[in-house]
Amino acid sequence: MPETKTPDARLETHPDFVGSIQETIVRKVELPPPADPGPLGLAAFALTTFLLSAANAGLTDGGAAWLGFALAYGGLAQFVAGMWEFRKGNVFGATAFSTYGAFWIGLGLYALLVEGGSPSATNDLAWILTAFAIFNTYMLLFSLRVNLGVFAVFLSLEITEIVLAIAFFQGSDSIKELGGYVGLVTAFVAWYVSAAGVVNNMAGRTVFPVGKPVWN
Repeated sequence: MPETKTPDARLETHPDFVGSIQETIVRKVELPPPADPGPLGLAAFALTTFLLSAANAGLTDGGAAWLGFALAYGGLAQFVAGMWEFRKGNVFGATAFSTYGAFWIGLGLYALLVEGGSPSATNDLAWILTAFAIFNTYMLLFSLRVNLGVFAVFLSLEITEIVLAIAFFQGSDSIKELGGYVGLVTAFVAWYVSAAGVVNNMAGRTVFPVGKPVWN
């Protein structure tokens, strides 16, 4: 007996049906651009740096107030900001925030899990800061392509890391205190650039200036 095709089978082989499938319009769904995560990353970095620097400068009488915020704010929030910078296609911001978010998480875990059993915690910290100073050096150079505000953050951070590394290598409390004060400057510079990012975005114009790129 001859094969009988169902209406659906005949439809699927009909030239008009096949042509309509080939000419189907693919619609592109465009999502709105994400908000700038930079101010969050800078604020998270600033607050945690402020707390640790105040302790290094000998201004606090309590315990390690910085530790929880190193994990939750300077660490997690800054790392998330870095991931959103990847979403925006900003390689510089993504690398900076993700790295320093991981720095704070790593430093917090070191303080909790390793420092107490280390034969020389100051030597450990000196090498950690040296490693991050190397990273910070090329980011400092490349920040000249962003703006003067971001360059100032990386410059003050570079000085902080170098001074503290020297302090820990030499076991000098006075140099450590100096590094703490430089760290406080770093925190306030980062807070300023963070605030500029928030208010300039809200106003749609420059309210707090951060300068222009030096290296185009």
